[in-house]
Amino acid sequence: MGPLSARLLMQRGRPKSDRLGKIRSLDLSGLKLLSEHLDPKLLCRLKQLQELDLSNNQLETLPANLGLSHLRILRCANNQLGDVTALCQFPQLEELSLEGNPFLTVSDNLKVSFLLPNLRKVNGKDASSTSSQVENLNRELTSRVRMISEELVASGGTQVLDADIQERSSKTIAAQESMARPVALKRPDDVPLNLSSNKRVCTSTLARVEGSPVGADGSQPALKLEPLHFLQCHSKNNSPEDLETQLWACAFEPACEEGHTGATSQTVATCGGEAVCVIDCQTGIVLHKYKAPGEEFFSVAWTALTVVTQAGHKKRWSVLAAAGLRGHVRLLHVRAGFCCGVIRAHKRAIATLCFSPTHETHLFTASYDKRIILWDIGAPNHDYEFQASQLLTLDTTSTPLRLCPVASCPDTYLLAGCEGGCCCWDVRLDQPQKRRVCEVEFVFSEGSEASGRRVDGLAFVNKDVVASKGNGLGTICLWSWSQTWVGRGSQSTVAVVVLAWLQWSPTKLAYFSLSTCPADEGTVLCGDEEGNVWIYDVRHVLTQQPPLPAAPQAPTQILKWPQPRALSQTVTKTMVNMVVANPTFTYLAALTDSNIVAIWKRH
Repeated sequence: MGPLSARLLMQRGRPKSDRLGKIRSLDLSGLKLLSEHLDPKLLCRLKQLQELDLSNNQLETLPANLGLSHLRILRCANNQLGDVTALCQFPQLEELSLEGNPFLTVSDNLKVSFLLPNLRKVNGKDASSTSSQVENLNRELTSRVRMISEELVASGGTQVLDADIQERSSKTIAAQESMARPVALKRPDDVPLNLSSNKRVCTSTLARVEGSPVGADGSQPALKLEPLHFLQCHSKNNSPEDLETQLWACAFEPACEEGHTGATSQTVATCGGEAVCVIDCQTGIVLHKYKAPGEEFFSVAWTALTVVTQAGHKKRWSVLAAAGLRGHVRLLHVRAGFCCGVIRAHKRAIATLCFSPTHETHLFTASYDKRIILWDIGAPNHDYEFQASQLLTLDTTSTPLRLCPVASCPDTYLLAGCEGGCCCWDVRLDQPQKRRVCEVEFVFSEGSEASGRRVDGLAFVNKDVVASKGNGLGTICLWSWSQTWVGRGSQSTVAVVVLAWLQWSPTKLAYFSLSTCPADEGTVLCGDEEGNVWIYDVRHVLTQQPPLPAAPQAPTQILKWPQPRALSQTVTKTMVNMVVANPTFTYLAALTDSNIVAIWKRH
């Protein structure tokens, strides 16, 4: 379909007329229209138009100045719209249809209510309840701002936070979110997203930390971290009494735009029980919640895909992979709000998964069947479906727990922390053999790890330095990949070249996952059995000259779990299973064994 013409408008308009200014209803559905086909100079001649149907086209945006000031009914279902801001040019709009636009988010429904005060129906449903919630939220936030301002004035400019004000505001936002429903397509075999209210345990004052402001060895000052939210969004039947659901993994959404590798995100995905939640760290709102009855999710991983729309334009999708007990990988299109693919990857549970940092469609899955499989999930077709293919199978001698592509050569080697130790595989796709065994096993000659001992924490601090953790005597090992690999020769078992040992909890409990922060290539994070978060700034450690210090390096600081008065009295002691920071270390998310997601913000 080319640009619109006056003749076409008169043919499809009602009542029939030879003058565009007489047309009151216009049907332009199913014409494969692109955004550039909507000529404002032509459409603004429709002075009396009240009803316009643009459904089933390929529109990605609406031009800003169509001049249809009398429009009351607009149908834009089944297009490629990614934003609703342009609808503000239709102040008299009463009915709106936006179903089947996969790039619109749940919050766009709320934005529409702000933009269009006369709106009565959205997607065939009464819009008054959503409008009422928006008005209530406006009043609540206005009241909160006024009260905080008064307190600031009274305190001479010192910030005073009223926990009750924060709690009521968060409940209002949560109630508002629970009214919204996804407008995009849903697959019949999947459970739809439930936008249930997030249950906030508390919002607290600045965290209590241990650690000197500046170490004598030149280490960095302790970070100022404020706990923003403590959420119970994985509870069974949304019960606030559920403190038993195990939370296993979390990951921050990557930057969606190409070429913005340093960009950050405040959206984190968490998994535990039968649910995957996507949380806005700043507001504490659960943006999306995906449930799979009978599943227990153990791992989540993000990727950003380049997708070509029906109109031939490129868009970036954030896709979340989630896997667990059933051995299936679910590919979730988070922005649109539905599951667009299921990979039946393993016959036993999947312990962990990760995407390749260089190939956005390459996904590693690691299972209790003692296999790691590399998949190409491909790009979704026009029906938003994936067709995954298997590229490699890597055999292990014990259960793989953590996966880590080698930072300096991610297309060549893959590291895995396993129940039996740390192993490495050649993952080059130009090699003929598609099923491979472990090429090298790394052993730790001192400290907490030794040959054959579990490695349950594994991450690259920078392009060369690896942080790994076992279940031994309370240390984390920093070792050099390049120096270790150079000294390998033809050996199948190689002792790592240790750069430093970090002091950690002396617990004998296992499966506390460590993580690193990509922002400064020098931060290591790990939780423990007491609910603490151990934070290490290791830049000064990595630059020191041999010999190594005899004693393990102390953490920069230890972030303490809030006191019982700040939380429910039943949550007096908890374990932090996993802690991750977003790329610029603006936000930190921690998961506990008592079904609480903790969000902290760095100041």
